[in-house]
Amino acid sequence: MKALTSPRGPLIVDIQGFSLSAAEQMRLAHPDVGGVILFARNFQSRQQLTTLCKQIHQIRNPALLIAVDHEGGRVQRFKTDGFTRLPSMQTLGNLWMQDPLEATQLATQVGYVLAAELRACGVDLSFTPVLDLDYGQSSVIGDRSFHSDPRVVTLLAKSLMHGLLMAGMQACGKHFPGHGFVQADSHHEIPVDNRSLDQIMQADIFPYRYLGESLASVMPAHIIYPAVDKQAAGFSKKWLQSILRKKLNFDGVIFSDDLSMQGAAVAGDIHARAKAALWAGCDMVLVCNAPDSADALIKRGVPSISELSRKRIERLMPSSPTTDWDTLQLDSRYRSAIKAIQQVL
Repeated sequence: MKALTSPRGPLIVDIQGFSLSAAEQMRLAHPDVGGVILFARNFQSRQQLTTLCKQIHQIRNPALLIAVDHEGGRVQRFKTDGFTRLPSMQTLGNLWMQDPLEATQLATQVGYVLAAELRACGVDLSFTPVLDLDYGQSSVIGDRSFHSDPRVVTLLAKSLMHGLLMAGMQACGKHFPGHGFVQADSHHEIPVDNRSLDQIMQADIFPYRYLGESLASVMPAHIIYPAVDKQAAGFSKKWLQSILRKKLNFDGVIFSDDLSMQGAAVAGDIHARAKAALWAGCDMVLVCNAPDSADALIKRGVPSISELSRKRIERLMPSSPTTDWDTLQLDSRYRSAIKAIQQVL
C-alpha cells in the first residue's frame, strides 16, 4: 500500500503476530495512529523483527514510532537469536551497594547494549528506565526497580540513559509519580496510594526532579493518590500539568500507560479513557492487547493533539542512522559492554 503522508496521531496500538495482516496495515495507516508497541509474540528472529519494523516504518511518512517494553531482567521482550540477556535493574542496585562506580559504569553499558540491539532491528524507543522506588511490597515492580533510595535510582537511571543516548535512543521514565509503594498490580486492579503529596515529592518524585531535561518522555501510573486528586495520575490534570509540567518543568512526551489495563477502568470505556488521558495532558495513548477496542476508538475518533505535542513526539524519533546488526557485532564498545554484562549474570 502507498505510504500515507500526514502527521503522527496520538494513538499507539499493537499487532498480533510476526508480520502485518491486511487489517493491521489499514489500522496503522489511519491518521489517528502514531505508533506501534511490540511484544514477545512479535519476535521470531532478528531478521523477522527487522523486516517487520521496516514494514511498519514504510506505512507512514513521517514514520510511525516503534516502541517496546525492553528493560532487562523479567521484562525483556527479545532474548534469543543474538539478543543479549540483560540484568534486572535491582541487580545494578545491589552492585551499587558494593561498588558505586562499577554499578554506574555497568548501567551505562546496559543502556547502550539495550538500545543498540533494538535500533539495529529498527525499534525506535524502549519504555525504560523504571524510576519507581523499591519499597519491597510491589509484586509488579519488584526487581524492576533499581533501589529503595531515590538518590541511587536517580544516579543509576542517569547512567543507563546515557547508554541509551550513546546508541541514539531517548528514554521514558515510568511510572510517574511512583508505583513502588502500592501492593496492587494496576494491570488487574485499581491501586490506591494514600500518602500525602509531601511524602511523594520527597521520595518517589526525586528522580523526576533531578533528571530534568534528560528525560525525553514519561509514563504515568494508573494509580489514585486521593490526598492529591481523585483521578488516577494518568487522567489527572493536577499530576500531569500542575506538577509534572509546571512544578517540575517537564517538556517531553507524556505517554499514557496501557488504557486496556484494569487500572484505567476508572475513566470509563475506551473512548472515555483516551479522551480523559489526552485532556489531562498526555501526548500519546496506548491501547494494547485489545484490537477491537483500538478499532472502536478509531471509529469514534481520537481527540486531536496540539502542534506542541506533535513536536514533542518528533523529538523522540532517533536522529542518528541505525547501525545494522552485523556492523554492530564488530564494534569494540559493544563487545566490551557485553563482556561486562555477562560477568554479573
